[in-house]
Amino acid sequence: MKILDVGRTKLPRDQAWKFWLKSLTLVLLICLGCLSGLVPVMLLDRAILDLLLANTVSKQSATDTVVVDIDEVSLATVGQWPWPRYRIAALVDRISAAQPSAIALDFLLPESDRTSLTEIQRAFKRDFNIDVGFVGVPAGLMDNDGYLGHQMAQADALGARYFYFDHTTKDDQPLRPGIGIEGRVDLLLLAQASGVLDNVDTIARQTQYSGFVNVRHDNDDLLRQVPLLIAYKGVVHPSLALSATMRALGMASARVESNRNGLSLRVGPHEVPLDSSGHMRLRFNGPASHYRSISAVDVLAGRIRTEDLQGKIVFVGSSAVGLNDTHVTAVDHTFSGLKIQSVVAQNILDDRAVRIPKWDGWLIFALAGSVALVLCHLFVAGYSLAVLAGISGAAGLGFMALTTTVFFHNSMYFRVAAPLLMLCLLQALFIMVRLASHRHQVKHWHKQLEKARQLTIESMAAVAETRDPETGAHIKRTQNYVRAIARRLRHTGHYVDTLTKDYIHLLFLSAPLHDIGKVGVPDAILLKPGPLTDQEWITMRKHAEFGKQIILSTADSLEGDNFLTIASEIAASHHEKWNGGGYPLGLVGQEIPLSGRIMAVADIYDALISRRCYKEPFSHERSITMMHELRGKTFDPLVFDAFIEIEDEIKQIAAEFRDEGEMEKLDTQTA
Repeated sequence: MKILDVGRTKLPRDQAWKFWLKSLTLVLLICLGCLSGLVPVMLLDRAILDLLLANTVSKQSATDTVVVDIDEVSLATVGQWPWPRYRIAALVDRISAAQPSAIALDFLLPESDRTSLTEIQRAFKRDFNIDVGFVGVPAGLMDNDGYLGHQMAQADALGARYFYFDHTTKDDQPLRPGIGIEGRVDLLLLAQASGVLDNVDTIARQTQYSGFVNVRHDNDDLLRQVPLLIAYKGVVHPSLALSATMRALGMASARVESNRNGLSLRVGPHEVPLDSSGHMRLRFNGPASHYRSISAVDVLAGRIRTEDLQGKIVFVGSSAVGLNDTHVTAVDHTFSGLKIQSVVAQNILDDRAVRIPKWDGWLIFALAGSVALVLCHLFVAGYSLAVLAGISGAAGLGFMALTTTVFFHNSMYFRVAAPLLMLCLLQALFIMVRLASHRHQVKHWHKQLEKARQLTIESMAAVAETRDPETGAHIKRTQNYVRAIARRLRHTGHYVDTLTKDYIHLLFLSAPLHDIGKVGVPDAILLKPGPLTDQEWITMRKHAEFGKQIILSTADSLEGDNFLTIASEIAASHHEKWNGGGYPLGLVGQEIPLSGRIMAVADIYDALISRRCYKEPFSHERSITMMHELRGKTFDPLVFDAFIEIEDEIKQIAAEFRDEGEMEKLDTQTA
């Protein structure tokens, strides 16, 4: 049966409404899954977004940001991390001299510098009770932390802090980021920090502006979005990249807004898309190499041009492998945390952050629902699966083309996973329903064929019955006898390879034709009330061969698996005897077909217990006694033993299908 056919197979009306119900339920569940964040839908949406991020990169270097990297070369030249604070101060001073638009330090210094002269004095006093003094050292250089804080204040540099969510910390004074967040903050469900890690107090006190350096990976460990806002003790704090960008733009505050596309953060002329948690989705110019990096040692050595830093947002940090600050993204698997700051700032300035509009779920719901209704209508109308697959493929490509075009030009992402998944599941549903429909048709066809078989057999048997009206119920009884005997043989482990369920069923259907050959015997012989002469017996015995010929002549016109084969065996061999004394061929033992051996037992038993024109019926007990004498002579011993083992069932069959005359006689006696 072809499933991907080109023809049309229309669903019956009684099946069509069930299919519509299943299809609409499927569409509704998938669309609701899209709106509620069903895991398979979310994973597929992420995969599509990653594909778009990787294949729609601008391949242009970031123009407004640069990182000064305390890289492996810098560490090898100047010394291992952490550097003395005066050296970091010198680095900040050199950067500031180039007049960048903002400087942000992407690292934390929560402990005092142990190389500071004041720290050395404290250590000697604490450990040896010795007062150590230094001659000729300016007061400002005695405390390295204070000196760095002073240089950061002079350069208007931003400091970093890190928020905790798993434990609390004690703050001596309220933390202020120096940047205000206004507007519809009440619409945001910001992460609420419970603690903070800040720079040492002498640095933090002199730093007017700050921002947090927390990042957030998705549960597959990819970095697709970063938090721009976090709440701590009732104050909304900006990220380091956001603070630096606002300082570069000369903005003291940003405003949370809500419009038809969703939430956003207004930073001067720039609108930054936000989700409800205050996160921004990243879009990359390309791998990390597209975000310029300058080695810190080159800055300290004066080997850079002023224009390399002038007017740019400068992030100072380290990409050294030992610090383990790298992230996996859709465009680069080793993106340093320092350069992620550059990506965030450049996204804000270029208005390239990815937005998922709040109405995209309903748009996809409408598009997916419309396509699903069309496909379901065409399926019910009988269009082939190949046609439906083609339409589904075209719809899927259309969804992908739409979201790719909009993403490329507007950085807006439509979540098309739900309709794509729906198209796939609908195709699977179409196949299952079409298969079920075909199975139903095949089953119906088999039922019709079975009826035709039974009708054929009954019609042929009826011909024989009209010639011998006294044995009308004989057909029903023998039919049930042979089935019962065959089942018993199989149950006891005999002839199991032959006695399959199908074989037993065909044996049951074919049994009524065992005496079909009697139509070729003259009435004078067939209905003779007395004993037959030798010549009459010769004629009577020919009915076995007549029956075989009649059945085979009918079977020749049938193609394929011929159900009349067993019937021809029964008709030809049910008068053969186990010892070879039967007719028409005198077959011996296993030469006799199993169907004929089973029929022989059933036929002789029924002949003994039934009234015939030439005899009165024998009792069941006498019939069994007589048949015992024929075991191993006329009957296959195994078949006869199986017959004896189900004696009660045989008696029940005989009683259920008594001849009409016997029933009338019994009713009269009862009255």
